[in-house]
Amino acid sequence: MKKRDHKILRRDKKNLEKRLERKQFGNQPDPMFKDSNIVYEISDRTRAIGYGGLGAIHKLVCRLKLDVAINDRIELLKFHVPYHESDHVLNIAYNVLSGGTCLEDIERLRNDEAYMNGLGATRIPDPTTAGDFLRRFDVPSIVELQETYNAARQKVWALQGQSFRKEGIIDVDGTIAGTTGECKQGMDIAYTGIWGYAPLIVSLANTNEVLYLVNRPGNRPSSDGAAEWIDRAISLVDPVFQKVWLRGDTDFSLTKNFDRWSERVHFVFGFDAKKNVVRLADELPKSAWRRLERPPRYEIKTEERARPDNVKEQIIREREYKNIHLQGEDVAEFDYRPTCCEKTYRMVAVRKNLTVEKGEQRLFDEIRYFFYITDDREMTMEEVVLFANDRCNQENVIAQLKSGVNALRMPSDGLVSNWAYMVIAALAWNLKAWYGLVTQSKSARRDIVRMEFKRFLISFIQLPCQIVNTGRRLVYRILTYSKHLETFFATFDYIKRLKLA
Repeated sequence: MKKRDHKILRRDKKNLEKRLERKQFGNQPDPMFKDSNIVYEISDRTRAIGYGGLGAIHKLVCRLKLDVAINDRIELLKFHVPYHESDHVLNIAYNVLSGGTCLEDIERLRNDEAYMNGLGATRIPDPTTAGDFLRRFDVPSIVELQETYNAARQKVWALQGQSFRKEGIIDVDGTIAGTTGECKQGMDIAYTGIWGYAPLIVSLANTNEVLYLVNRPGNRPSSDGAAEWIDRAISLVDPVFQKVWLRGDTDFSLTKNFDRWSERVHFVFGFDAKKNVVRLADELPKSAWRRLERPPRYEIKTEERARPDNVKEQIIREREYKNIHLQGEDVAEFDYRPTCCEKTYRMVAVRKNLTVEKGEQRLFDEIRYFFYITDDREMTMEEVVLFANDRCNQENVIAQLKSGVNALRMPSDGLVSNWAYMVIAALAWNLKAWYGLVTQSKSARRDIVRMEFKRFLISFIQLPCQIVNTGRRLVYRILTYSKHLETFFATFDYIKRLKLA
């Protein structure tokens, strides 16, 4: 960053802090939002965009040579008149990064001359052309596109320190992506009664990156075809990280794969409370069980505040609904060999002591078991349970793909074309993670990786910028101050210095 830019940042920061400092105001005669003499005019020469952070993202894409790799590995167009495959992929991904929620939002970018100037583009595909591009995909080309992402991903991982590569955790889960369409090829009715598709998501818990996205008909179980994609994820992650974990719920306890997975990685999966497993837990002596103490969700840094009244609890009791209270949890373990396995694994059992009530009346006590199977012999029983429960963070990733990135909106007319859209839209989410990983400040890196997508857009993408072509430079002149600008400039300077093979 230039010396002049540092000076401007310091000045703007000082001015903002002075404006927001605590003051003892007297009674004000007028509100803060005043009726001003507002006038609109059209600028004659100056052109600006509201998402200037896209320039840094595009520079990162070019430094990783992701655009070149897409054109080399994906062949869907016989002639490039005028667009290449990378133009289509980045057009859809940048639409998401600029706040677009559907293909139709590309039209606003297509009519924004400053946006196209900022990316050095003479023109960009319109929404109908983008939809036609999605319909050109077949399954092998979608897989190849994801592997192209992964080649760029490994370049980002290679820039990380030793602490990053110490441990990698692969999470796997399925979800339901509903649609109101009636003519979408490949959709089906899920067990919840929702019509749509059943995508499989394989992600890296360390960075929340989506490693693989697989679209399937809505009636497919979560684990359908999952072993193949888990194997791909292991092959991707294993050479980079010193220790690799697999983690999933009970649907992904694919016991016939345990023996070969345990030779390459470690795993912790939920396990169904089948009769034989429950019997083994019941037969454990009393001395084998100990109380499971869960750590507090967060550390109280000030004084503990009084807990507010539980409104839900009051309504449930007043209307005499059935209510289940957790009285305590105990944990124990035993060895268990699934039928399809030649090896014996460690089974950790959690016994939940529950009380069932109706209104103010206590009906009966109940015991429920939850099981976790693992090949690890080093963690304590409590650590196994807490590690398995941490998988719930992947639900946040899925929620971001649904409502933040809108990758699971299913805008096209078939299973494969919708699969292509979700993979391309998910690139926007992965670019957020990669941007965070190349940020040099440790605290900022952690914050960006953990950010919700909308907050990332507001903080680092939606920067009003004047676009200026001067000499041999394309200048993004930021028009406002933000507390994230120092991190933004430092990250962009680092991206510009990157020299990757």
